[in-house]
Amino acid sequence: MDGWTGVGRVRAREVGATLEIAIEGLTTQAKYYKPLVHEFFRKEWRGARPAWGDYEVDILMEYTGDPPWLDLDNLAKALLDAIKGHAFHDDAQVSRLLVERLAGERERVVLTVRPRSL
Repeated sequence: MDGWTGVGRVRAREVGATLEIAIEGLTTQAKYYKPLVHEFFRKEWRGARPAWGDYEVDILMEYTGDPPWLDLDNLAKALLDAIKGHAFHDDAQVSRLLVERLAGERERVVLTVRPRSL
């Protein structure tokens, strides 16, 4: 995976104007993700600065086995709070949000953040 920053559980890269964030592993505690991702951006990320305007965010939770018992709305809120000030200035800039849980080959959460073209 070319262009990824990060060596721990959180990695990110920019592909054009799109920011991709991958978090390896799952937990049923949504509150776990906020400090994890926030610390990654504070310590490791040197990508583009946040901008104004509307954004769209896709959050995909991939799991193996039985689906984890986790409210997707809580996951979304924790992740949006974690990337606020790094991907965009405020989560009120998110004009489109898609959150889904799907069976996958490994357990992870993937966020895709991009400016919204209306």
